[in-house]
Amino acid sequence: MSSRSATAIDDRAGPPAERPAERPALPIARLSLHDQVVTRLRDMVTDGRLAPGQRVNEVALCAGLGVSRTPLREALKTLAGEGLLELVPSRGAIVRSFTDKDVADCMMVLKALEQLAGRLVCQVAGDAAIAGILALHAEMQDRYAARDRLPYFKLNQAIHSSIVAAADNAPLLRAHEALQAQMKRIRFIGHEGPEKWAAAMAEHEEMATALAQRDGEALAEVIGRHHDRGLARIRDVI
Repeated sequence: MSSRSATAIDDRAGPPAERPAERPALPIARLSLHDQVVTRLRDMVTDGRLAPGQRVNEVALCAGLGVSRTPLREALKTLAGEGLLELVPSRGAIVRSFTDKDVADCMMVLKALEQLAGRLVCQVAGDAAIAGILALHAEMQDRYAARDRLPYFKLNQAIHSSIVAAADNAPLLRAHEALQAQMKRIRFIGHEGPEKWAAAMAEHEEMATALAQRDGEALAEVIGRHHDRGLARIRDVI
């Protein structure tokens, strides 16, 4: 477990912290055209290139992505199923907007699910599963040091999802996956600005420490605090 801190809060921070020892390269994933288009569109919703309330311009997207209408529309259906888009008759796909209550309600449930997962994972997960989550954390530290925001966010979300998956509770995993998918854009904006990003990273450092020690109560406490503070960070910008 790396001991690097997330105290730097300036985008002009000095030399990055020492890199972890090299890890084996992962195999290159061969994604289908559908998966590639879904991933690109999901990223565009997450980072705001497709803004909440915006009508999706299929002609422009087809041209920009170099695909025909058929794979694009299939990808839009997938993202609608995830709760990121709404398919409106006669208008097409609209990027979903969230009210303040929507956000608060979803974050409340995510908090409860992840706190339960935090307690369970420390009891039931094997050493390899714990090591895998900590390896994701080390990769996320690298992306934070490089100020590489979207890859950082994807690793951040992978850590939350991996903790839930390692808790070995199928109903918990299904409920978490559904909410996690809907909240990608909302949780992404919770890292806007160096101070908010540094605070979120510091909370993840605490999570990693508790996980490495298999301290389920400590992990649940910091996850709860992470969600409470995350909701406050989100409310500043929605």
